[in-house]
Amino acid sequence: MSWAIPRTEELASTALVVLAAGFGSRFDGQTYKLLVDVGGRPLVSWALEAAAAVPAGAHFVVTQDERLAGILPTCFEELHNPSPRDGLASSLALAIDAVQDLGLSAVTVGLADQPFVPAQAWYLVSSVVTTGVAVATYAGQRGNPVKIASSVFGLLERQGDVGARGIFDRVNLVEVPCPGDPLDVDTRSDLARVRAKERKCYADC
Repeated sequence: MSWAIPRTEELASTALVVLAAGFGSRFDGQTYKLLVDVGGRPLVSWALEAAAAVPAGAHFVVTQDERLAGILPTCFEELHNPSPRDGLASSLALAIDAVQDLGLSAVTVGLADQPFVPAQAWYLVSSVVTTGVAVATYAGQRGNPVKIASSVFGLLERQGDVGARGIFDRVNLVEVPCPGDPLDVDTRSDLARVRAKERKCYADC
């Protein structure tokens, strides 16, 4: 990184969470998607290192596979999801519970399979003061990460695959223009697109 991210009061009261408990069922049945090579390191490392670059009240990663334990940045606390088939919302619920235990006022959540979401996006979204939700946008399209204030935690479902999107139309929502690209890796074709894309401008952020 070529710039230092300042630690602020808002960041200190916010937890950053990477959701990494999916099964990658659309990828293939033989390979653990989050460990495939992208730019010389595991796919999941891009999201983890981007989030780790932002000083925060806590850093969590929600997992279901023990193979991730050995590659986590030291600032991350691992939260194991015992019921990952309950969907993304079950992983988000684990993170929300951990954040509430710490008495933090918000959580910023991103996905483990989006290698081009840079540290700036995590910083810009996490720095927003909101009583509802702040969501990253890329060329006007909503994506991740998403910041959720503690005042609306109770509106979130605890099962299913909707996550924070399910409350967007019920809360105050702030859109945050961000650099980067929300391209995610769901399939082998997605992986080929990621490997073909120039990554330097994001890696140097």
